Amino acid sequence: MPGLLPVLYFGLAYLSLIAAFAEIAIEPQKVVGFFYHPRMIAVVHLVTLGWISGSILGALHLVGPMALRTPMPASKLDYWVYTMFFFGSTGVIGHFWIEEYSGVAWSGLMLTLVFAHVGWKLLRPLQKAQVPPEVRVHFWLAFTNIGLAAIAGTLLGLNKYIPFLPGRALTHAFGHAHLAALGWATLMVFATGYRLLPMLLPAAMPRGPWVWVSAVLMEIGVVGLFVSFVLQASWLPVAAVACAVGISVFLGWLGWMNRHRRPAPKALIRPDYGVAQVWLALGYLVVATGLGLYLAFTPTATEQTLRLATVYGVCGLVGFLAQIVVGVSARLLPIFARLIATEGPDPPPTPHEMPDRRLQAATFYLWAVGVPTLATGFYFEHTFLLSLAGWILLGAVVAGGASQWVLLRAAGSGRHSSG
Repeated sequence: MPGLLPVLYFGLAYLSLIAAFAEIAIEPQKVVGFFYHPRMIAVVHLVTLGWISGSILGALHLVGPMALRTPMPASKLDYWVYTMFFFGSTGVIGHFWIEEYSGVAWSGLMLTLVFAHVGWKLLRPLQKAQVPPEVRVHFWLAFTNIGLAAIAGTLLGLNKYIPFLPGRALTHAFGHAHLAALGWATLMVFATGYRLLPMLLPAAMPRGPWVWVSAVLMEIGVVGLFVSFVLQASWLPVAAVACAVGISVFLGWLGWMNRHRRPAPKALIRPDYGVAQVWLALGYLVVATGLGLYLAFTPTATEQTLRLATVYGVCGLVGFLAQIVVGVSARLLPIFARLIATEGPDPPPTPHEMPDRRLQAATFYLWAVGVPTLATGFYFEHTFLLSLAGWILLGAVVAGGASQWVLLRAAGSGRHSSG
């Protein structure tokens, strides 16, 4: 068992998301308007780097042994790597926050080393695991993309301090953002989803050449988007279509899984808030994909397209990626907690009986209300709606964090009582 390590990653992730929504709630005037400014970039990195990437790195130490049959033991080196992630992520966010760019580059270099280490730790044994190659390739591409995104972010941070890159800083930032959000986080959702979602629904496991298609099309689209933004080339619509088709293939597999359900465990309590949150997040993936296609085929920048670009970011980063982490965690962490509790003297309850249902319900409904409120506030540049959305989502994160804390604390108490 990885022990404390995933808890440390999840703890930092929760603190990051709390900070992001607290900033929106308390100072909405500092994030409203055109989105390319230091404070907004800091808030975006709190969501993408702190919450999404931190949660992924923590979850891989659980998903590896449970769903991929890949050992992920936590050594002293792994705790040093976590320390690097802590200082690297807070370094990037903090230096954008104070508008001092000298520290962004070295922070990005630390993060590059972190992703390289975790990638090697997972991918090397994954090659020998009983995991279909069409699923393994998603993991390989995801870690390749985050490595490239980290290097690109390091160069962009250095360019902020010592300008040397040709082209426009804004389009470079768009390329970096899509490489990280689509190439890393979304492909990681696909990779883990092909193995984990059949366990959570439960349903049959997808196999075959069409699973390859989602990886290949997404990678073609992600690389095409990155190159199009950086070089300001005309391939943007083609790359966007490739990504959209790759996403459609994955969503098609989800529909296939839903039609090929397996008998659910008798202990499963309805409604299943974790799975419901996953479906809600996937709905925002559909909306973000549609907005992305529209923006790709509408190259002229107007006030309307800039506002839609902000909504596109909210739907993709908060509605889809940030929220799907919440949904998967609601089902994943109870399994982890039960494994801890089995070391105690008494048989632990099932993972379906362990969570606090009231906190789970509060988390789901607050997210369901908060995300559309946030998108509306950004589109109309309405500070009251933004502040309201920030408070609602802050409540959602606190409720979710409290739910996981109660869960892990009860599991730990059960284990220690064996003495």
